[in-house]
Amino acid sequence: MTDLVTGTGGPTSADPAAAPQGAEPSIARVSQWSDIRHRFFANKLAVVGLVIIGLLILTAIFAPLLAPHDPLAQDLNATLQSPGGAHLLGTDALGRDQLSRLIYGSRVAVIVGLASILVALTIGIVLGALAGYYGRWVDTVIMRAADIFFAFPLLIGAIVIILLMGRGVLPVVLSLGIFQWATFARLLRSQVLSVREMDFVHAAQALGASRGRIIRKHILPNSLTSVLVYGTSNVGIAIVAEASLSYLGVGVDPEVAEWGNMISAGRGFMGVKDFMWTYPSIAIVITALGFVLLGNGLRDALDPKLR
Repeated sequence: MTDLVTGTGGPTSADPAAAPQGAEPSIARVSQWSDIRHRFFANKLAVVGLVIIGLLILTAIFAPLLAPHDPLAQDLNATLQSPGGAHLLGTDALGRDQLSRLIYGSRVAVIVGLASILVALTIGIVLGALAGYYGRWVDTVIMRAADIFFAFPLLIGAIVIILLMGRGVLPVVLSLGIFQWATFARLLRSQVLSVREMDFVHAAQALGASRGRIIRKHILPNSLTSVLVYGTSNVGIAIVAEASLSYLGVGVDPEVAEWGNMISAGRGFMGVKDFMWTYPSIAIVITALGFVLLGNGLRDALDPKLR
C-alpha cells in the first residue's frame, strides 16, 4: 500500500497491519495549541501585526539605548531643523530631537494602551460574568449601568475624568479603562448566557459545585476567547484615544515625549515643517494597524467555526 506519511510504497509503522503483534499503531497527534499556533503563523497579516507589536515593545523597553539624544534636551541653536545630519528626523521649535521623542513616545503608547485595556477587561469580565450567570436583577442593574457608559463618547467621558483627577499617565489610563468596560461586559455576558446552558455546566451543578467555582472553572475559560481578541484589537484604539487627548491638551503633560504632544506641537507648522507632525502620525497609524492585524489573526486562529 502507499505510505500516507512519506508518499512511498511499502508497509510503515503507521500501517496497523504492518505493526508488530501486540504493539499499538503510531498515530500522529496534534495538540489544540499546536493547531492554534499553526493557524496563526499561517496567516501572513497576523504575523505582520505580531512583528509590528514586537518591535514597538522592544523599542519601548530599550528606548534609552536606541534614542540618539535626550528627548527633553533643548538646543535653541538647532530649532526647526529639517531631517538629516545629527537629527535624522529633524528638531522641533525648542530644538529637541524628533527621533528621540518618537522613540520615547512608544513607552507612553505601550503603557497607556495595555494598562487601559487591562482595566477595562478586569471590570468588564467581572461584571459581564455576574450579569450573564445570575441574570434577573443582577443582569438588569449591570446592563443599565453599561448603557449609561455607552451614552458617553469615549473621548468626552475621558476628558471629564481627567479634568477631575488632573493630567498624567494614570488619569489617562483610568479614564480610558473606565469608559471601555461596558463593551467587554456586554460581549462576555452574551457568551456566558450561551455557555451556562451547556451540559458540562449542568453536570457541575448536579455534582454540587459552588457558583463561584462554576464561573471560574467552567464558564469563564469557555467564554473569554472573543473578549480577549476584541481587547487585543482595542489596544490600538486606546493608543489613538490617548494621543487624541494629548493633542487636545488634556492628556499627559505637554513636555512629555508623547506622539499626541508631538503632533500638537507641529500643527502650527503645517505646510512649512510637516515632518514635525507626519512622523508621529505615521507611528500611531502603524501601531494601531499592528494591533488590529494581531487581533484578527487571533480571532481566526481561536474561532472553532473557522477550523
